[in-house]
Amino acid sequence: MASAPDLPPLNRQFVAHFGEMGSKWGINRTVGQIYALIFLSERALNADEIAEMLEFSRSNVSMGLKELQAWRLVHLRHHAGDRREYFEAPKDVWEIFRVLAEERRRREIEPTLSMLRNALLESPTSDAERHAQARMREMHDLIDRLMKWFDDVQRLAPETAMQLMGMGATVTKVLTLKDRLTGGASKKSKGPAGET
Repeated sequence: MASAPDLPPLNRQFVAHFGEMGSKWGINRTVGQIYALIFLSERALNADEIAEMLEFSRSNVSMGLKELQAWRLVHLRHHAGDRREYFEAPKDVWEIFRVLAEERRRREIEPTLSMLRNALLESPTSDAERHAQARMREMHDLIDRLMKWFDDVQRLAPETAMQLMGMGATVTKVLTLKDRLTGGASKKSKGPAGET
C-alpha cells in the first residue's frame, strides 16, 4: 500500500480547528478531525489512510467513522478489486448542513418538544406550576414555529434558500415598511383597549 500523503499546512489548520470545535458541537476531537479530513479530501479515503494522515490509532478511526456514519455525514464507497471500505463526505455543503440539522433535531429538539407537550397536558395544581406551564408554553410555541420554518426552508431548492439567507436586512426593511403602511407597529404598542 502506498504511503498516505502529508497534509498541507492549510488542510492541517482546518482539521485542527474542527477537532477543537468538535467538543462544542457535541462530538469528540477525534471525530471532528476525521470529518474535516474527509470533507477536504479530493477522493474517498480508507481507514488506514485516515489513521496515517492524522496519526491516530486504527481503532480510534474505526470508532470515529462509525459515529460519522450514524450521523449520516459520510458515505461508504467500495472500489473494484479492493476489499477496503472508503469514506467520503457529501459534495454539496447544503446537503451536509441539512443532514446535520436533521440529526440534531432528532437527537436534541424532538425530545425537548415531546417533554414540553407532555408537561402542557398536565393540570397545574399551584400558582408556581401555572407560571411554569405558561413559560413552557412560550418555549414550546417558539421551538414549534422554528421547526415549521425550518421544514419550509428545507423544501426550498438550495439556490433559493441561499438567496433567502442573503436577504436578512432586506426582509427586516420590508416588514418594517409593511408595519408603517398597515399601522401594524402602532397596533402592537397599544394595550387591549387601544390605549398606549
